[in-house]
Formats: sequence, C-alpha cells, structure tokens
Amino acid sequence: MDRKIVLEDGSEYRGRGFGSREDRVCEIVFNTSMVGYQEIVSDPSYTCQMVVMTYPLIGNYGMAAEDYETVTPTIGALAVREYNPRPSNFRSRETLGAVMERFLIPGIEGIDTRRLGRSIRDHGSRKALITDADTPLREALDRLAETEVPRDVVRRVSCREPWSSPAREGRFHVAAVDCGMKRSIVRCLNERGCDVTVLPWDVTAEQIETLGPDGVFFSNGPGDPEDVPAVIELARRLRGRYPIFGICLGHQILSLAYGARTYKLKFGHRGGNHPVRDLDTGRIEMTSQNHSYAVDRDSLAGTGLTLSHVNLLDGTVEGIKCERDRVFSVQYHPESAPGPQDSAGLFDRFVAMMEEGRNHA
Repeated sequence: MDRKIVLEDGSEYRGRGFGSREDRVCEIVFNTSMVGYQEIVSDPSYTCQMVVMTYPLIGNYGMAAEDYETVTPTIGALAVREYNPRPSNFRSRETLGAVMERFLIPGIEGIDTRRLGRSIRDHGSRKALITDADTPLREALDRLAETEVPRDVVRRVSCREPWSSPAREGRFHVAAVDCGMKRSIVRCLNERGCDVTVLPWDVTAEQIETLGPDGVFFSNGPGDPEDVPAVIELARRLRGRYPIFGICLGHQILSLAYGARTYKLKFGHRGGNHPVRDLDTGRIEMTSQNHSYAVDRDSLAGTGLTLSHVNLLDGTVEGIKCERDRVFSVQYHPESAPGPQDSAGLFDRFVAMMEEGRNHA
C-alpha cells in the first residue's frame, strides 16, 4: 500500500499505485460504466478530474489503438478496485498502466471503491489529492486547501489549429467547435456523409461563415459552461443561420446562448445506464453520460427553447430544441463509445436538418 487518496474531510483511502507516480489535486467523481475505461481515460471531458470506477475490474482488455477519444489524454487520475496489468484481447497494443505512465496520469488500485463512491454520492464531488502513502495528513489537507482546480480547461483541450476529417462520400460540410471533442463524434458524422472541419474553441462567427458549412456542431468538453463566454456568444450569433447540434457541454452552451441558466449537480452523471425519455416520441433510451452541470428546467420559460428530453432518474433536462432556428441539443452522448447505441439516430436528425436547409436554400 504505497499510495493514497485524501479527501477534504480528512478521510484516506490507501492502495497500490500504477501508471504515473505524480501527486495531483483533482475534483473527484465516479463512473458507473462496466466497460469503456479506455474511452473514459482519453475523454477530454475528464480533464483535471479523478475518476473512481465503480466496476471492480479495470485494464483486463488492454488499450486498442483505434479506441482513443483524443491523441493526448488529460484525465486527472484514475482510482479502481482491481487493476489487471496482463490484458487478454487480440486488439490490445499496450496496458492501461503503460499509457497512464506515458501521459503522466496517476492511478491507484486496491481501494474500497464502493465506500468511496458512496462518499461522493452522499457528500458530493469535491477536491481530492492522490499522493504517497507516507504523506502526513496535515500536509495533504494543506495542499488541498491551497490548490484550486483549474477553470481554463476548455482552452487546454481544444485544438490549436483547424483540422479536417473528410467522409468517404461527403455530402455535407459540418463546422465543429471543439471544446474537448471526442473523436468518436467525428467518426459518427463521417459515417453519415459529413465532411467535418474541427475548429478551436475561440473561432469567430466570421471564420465559420467563410467556410460556408451546411451545419454547425458544438462539442462536449470539460468544466463549467459559464467559463467560456466567447463560445456562448458565438452560439448566440450563429443561431437561426445554420442547423445547429450540440452535445453535453455544447448543449449547456446553446441553452445559455438563449438565456437559460445552468447549475452544478451534486455528483454529476457519469456512466452508460441513464434512462432518458424523448418527449416527442415517448421512447425511452438508455444513454451514456458524463457531466457535472445541467440546464435549469424552470429557466427555459421565455427563451424560445422547448424541453425535448428528460432524465427518468432525477428529472433533469436532457435535451432542448428551437424548431424556428433549427437548433437542438442533448446532455448525453449519442455517439456512446462503446455503448449503448440507443441514441445514434440524433446524428441522422442533424443530417436531415442540413438536407432540408439545402433544399430550401
């Protein structure tokens, strides 16, 4: 037991280190997914967060070259019950621990993840320190008190320069605003005949207009949506001019652009088992989620937005739309790598909106 996690209340969770030996202060959260640890570790939305996996065995199928969500993972740290350093999978190219060591991501195994997960659920997400087991508790608490979790996380994970991902048979051109965009979203758009130009978070409306896209996409990403007022203003300027689709942070940004409000959830939604009702069809979808913030349902009144999807576990807003402006967004992840796949049809809806817009041009 050479490493430990220390929470702000003084509780300690001792275990064995794997990956990097970095000491790091993060916001601690939990994820209830049974598979997909590679996508979680490489998802930019987890920047500066320590993720506690509630599923007990992690690392057993290794890391596949095709499954990364970003080239450079930025997750803060990973805590698991049991780490398997000898994966068994024909697609595996290296171990999870080796990847985490290369990208300076600290990990800890052997802790009571059930107890820790219950603590996060009962008391909410908060700061945590991963450090050596012999670090004095007083020193650890002082470091927690002195360290602020960064708020410029979108700037950190967005691309620096535009890049393109052409479809095999491109029919539409999508301008995607990268706030921490997952590569699986780009793949889903490419599969539907969309050439995608991925743009930095601080792109201007004029630069997007120069591209002449058929539609605009606002991506997922880390942190508080109110920390990126420039992106909110961009969405405000573009609404009504192009078909617009937003996912996760993009959903929150679009809601703020129309005058709605957002708030921080006690412990967020993270996992692939959240039931969501589509209010238009009555259909219930099992969804994959990863977010700390949500849209205030009462604040939608008078904005021009209509509630379209609701979380059946806690009644939170899961989707909004403005048919007049051809804008819609969802809080969850329809690309859902590695699953479930119930919501993939939302990409088809975006394509249909672009098709309709082109026909009426």
